Amino acid sequence: MSELSFSVLDLFAEPYAVAPQLTARLGITESTGEAIHAIALRAQVRIEPQRRQYTGDEERGLLDLFGARDRWYDTLKPFLWMQTGTMVQGFTGATEVNLPLLCTYDFDVTASKYLHALRDGSVSVVFLFSGTVFTRGQRGFGVEQVPWDCEARYDLPVAVWRELIDHYYPNSAWLRLDRALIERLAAYKAERGLTTWDETLGALLADVDRPVP
Repeated sequence: MSELSFSVLDLFAEPYAVAPQLTARLGITESTGEAIHAIALRAQVRIEPQRRQYTGDEERGLLDLFGARDRWYDTLKPFLWMQTGTMVQGFTGATEVNLPLLCTYDFDVTASKYLHALRDGSVSVVFLFSGTVFTRGQRGFGVEQVPWDCEARYDLPVAVWRELIDHYYPNSAWLRLDRALIERLAAYKAERGLTTWDETLGALLADVDRPVP
């Protein structure tokens, strides 16, 4: 029976993908010498926010997610970022493979909101691996499962996340709104002769900030 171990060698932004994507470069080692025909690899990727320190500015950005700092002992827990997978080609001994991590900048997604709030440093990311291993030997092919305890951690630099977002959404961000609210905003924009959504939201905020006589 094969014995697999996994490590994350690098995690970088893909500049030429259709949508925002990080790529994790994985190292996979099989220690018994058995020939691996292929692996249908899956990974659950989780963020461990309790493994780093936070500045005052970051604390304010995380208020919506974790509450006030005095509640963090109860709220600052690991959370799911994404599930992903890839096919690993045959190898004996060791190999390397790219694992795609498709990202979103939707502020309704916990991970996006969390990463946006960070200024620098790194984020602890844990990869929990599963999947199906296809082996080959003198008696033909065999099928095994990736052991449940296969995992690997990596400290993702915040700068890498910011590089990714700045590349695909330069000086901008996404905000998902109810369709009826979009229609009201469009009417407000047209009635006032505003040309962009930035102007529209800016005008609304100016109305809110205007002191009451």
